[in-house]
Amino acid sequence: MRDHIPHLRQIEDEDILLLNRWLHKSYILNWYEDPQAWLDEIRQRNGVYNFIHHFIVMKGSQPIGFCQYYDCYEAGEDWYSVHRANETYSIDYLIGEEACLRQGYGRQIICLLIDRIRGDTQGKEIIVNPEEENLASCKALVACGFEYDQTAACYRRKL
Repeated sequence: MRDHIPHLRQIEDEDILLLNRWLHKSYILNWYEDPQAWLDEIRQRNGVYNFIHHFIVMKGSQPIGFCQYYDCYEAGEDWYSVHRANETYSIDYLIGEEACLRQGYGRQIICLLIDRIRGDTQGKEIIVNPEEENLASCKALVACGFEYDQTAACYRRKL
C-alpha cells in the first residue's frame, strides 16, 4: 500500500529530460506556459533560483510529477504584495503521468508541500494563484484547507 502514497525527493539533473517531456504535454501546457523558462529555472536552481525548493513527486519508485515551494518575498512576483521574508510562501505542482490524474494525487502533493513548508520554514501562510479555469487544482486547494480571497484574487492557507 505504501506505493500508492506519494513522497517528494529533491530534483536532480537527470530529471530534466522527464520534466521536459511533462511540460510539453498539452494538458500541462494549458497551465504551465513556456516550458523552457521552467527548465532554465531548474538548471539554475543552485544559483539565481536557489530560493526555490524543487521536487520530483514519487509514487513508490515511479516519478509521477513535479512540485516546488518558494518564499514569495524572494520571488517578488507581480500577483501579490509581500513585505517580509519567511512569512508567505507559494507552491506549484503538476502531475506528469496521465494514469495518475483524477486519483487524488494533487491533494496529496499539496499536503506534502504544506508539511514541507511547515517543517523547513517559519512561514505563516501559503498563497496560490491557479488559473480559475483550472478547476481540478482549485478544488484540490480547497480540499487542503485553502480559502479563496476575493480581494487578493488568490487562495490562502494559514500555517
